[in-house]
Amino acid sequence: MVQVMSRNGWRITEQRKTLAQIFIDHDGYLSPKDVYEKMSNKYPSVSLDTVYRNLRILSEMGILEHFYFMEDGLKFRENCTTHHHHHLICLSCEKTLHFEFCPMGKELQLPGNFKILNHRFEVYGVCEECQGI
Repeated sequence: MVQVMSRNGWRITEQRKTLAQIFIDHDGYLSPKDVYEKMSNKYPSVSLDTVYRNLRILSEMGILEHFYFMEDGLKFRENCTTHHHHHLICLSCEKTLHFEFCPMGKELQLPGNFKILNHRFEVYGVCEECQGI
């Protein structure tokens, strides 16, 4: 994560190293408030605005993925960069399963010569464990 920040022209500060480490150490989703609480433990002067701005920029860089949970709002996690895939997300436990199907794989007839540069596809539901199956 720090290498990608550096390649994108970011000065690598201790705060940014800590921000990266928070996501490396956490296997799941973090809300901006979760990140803020973890950051403010070590850096009491950090603001929630700074955390939001950094999360947004890290997401734009492709370092973090963001997902919108209907009940809990926007959350982030470290980006899966090994190969192209999409996600099934459990709304109960937030477990994420990868699946290889891509609805964009078919030839699409888009209006106005629209050119797709990127896309995301998430399916929200309830996993087997949370269903009690």
